[in-house]
Amino acid sequence: MRHGSRIDPPNRFEQTRTEPDDEHLAWDIEYLERRQDRKIEYLPDHSKSIISENHSPDIPFRYSLNPYRGCVHGCPYCYARNTHEYLGFNAGLDFETKVVVKHRAAKLFQEFLSRDAWTPEPIAFSGVTDCYQPAERQFRLTRQCLEVALECAQPVGVVTKNALVVRDLDLLQAMARKNLVHVFVSITTLDVDLARSMEPRTSIPAARLRAIELLADAGVPVGLMMAPLIPGLNDSEVPAVLQAASEAGAQAAGGTLLRLPFTVAPVFREWLQRERPLLAERVESRIQQTRNGKLNESKWGERMSGSGPLAEQIRGMFRLFAKKHGLAKKLPPRDASNFRRPPPLSGQLRLF
Repeated sequence: MRHGSRIDPPNRFEQTRTEPDDEHLAWDIEYLERRQDRKIEYLPDHSKSIISENHSPDIPFRYSLNPYRGCVHGCPYCYARNTHEYLGFNAGLDFETKVVVKHRAAKLFQEFLSRDAWTPEPIAFSGVTDCYQPAERQFRLTRQCLEVALECAQPVGVVTKNALVVRDLDLLQAMARKNLVHVFVSITTLDVDLARSMEPRTSIPAARLRAIELLADAGVPVGLMMAPLIPGLNDSEVPAVLQAASEAGAQAAGGTLLRLPFTVAPVFREWLQRERPLLAERVESRIQQTRNGKLNESKWGERMSGSGPLAEQIRGMFRLFAKKHGLAKKLPPRDASNFRRPPPLSGQLRLF
């Protein structure tokens, strides 16, 4: 099984760590590869809530729903990798092989929406890991949550790089008729070889373009998300990706610069040096040119778009071609006016 990461970086919250001593095993390639070829584990999550709230000024949503923690897609650049450390795991192989599953997601979602304090506004599916990752084929938690949203007329937004999203076209189309949903499909490259290496268990680019086409044909507001933009690696593909998405039926486009917070950086660098060794030095140098000489910048307002001449060049190119292909606009607004508060799971009836 192919993984995006081949390392177990130390958890930054743990005081002790172990280091594998592989020097005497360097000749045993078969053993080393077998040790890195880990099976995927699905671990039950017993959380009592499903909705997360954020107050970051550079994130375009306040509330998000994440049925899964960790992601089988295995993208080495994923900014969410370091969140796995909160669970006692690591941001490398653990993130993509130890996936935490919130089996009660739909019930917790209904319980959240039933609160008198909830004033309906769009909820993002997912703010952290991909809600249509391969685990969704088995557990169907995203679909169950969409069913709750449709029943309550709760507006949502979906971001995914998996063509599995079209499995739920019936629900998404019904929600679109009521102006309840946006879907953004993430495409970072049209190069199949790069996609297979950089996003080892996602849908191929052609399948994602087909997903955009099917969503658009069904009347679902759909956009392109090109994230991350990696200087020196895929930023040159901006014109081609935007054109392909527009031709498939996308109505809007967005993009963010590569982010490498905390232990995401060693995971990405290991992948880059292993899979693209001839480009590694150039890519790292260009990342640093957009991040004040560092690999990451956490300042609000800069962390998504970067700073400096190269970052501005990438932003300018993206704006230019988004405008050229009719993608420099927002998707139509979602409507929360018809929200129907569901009954609480406790069965307690309302007085009013």
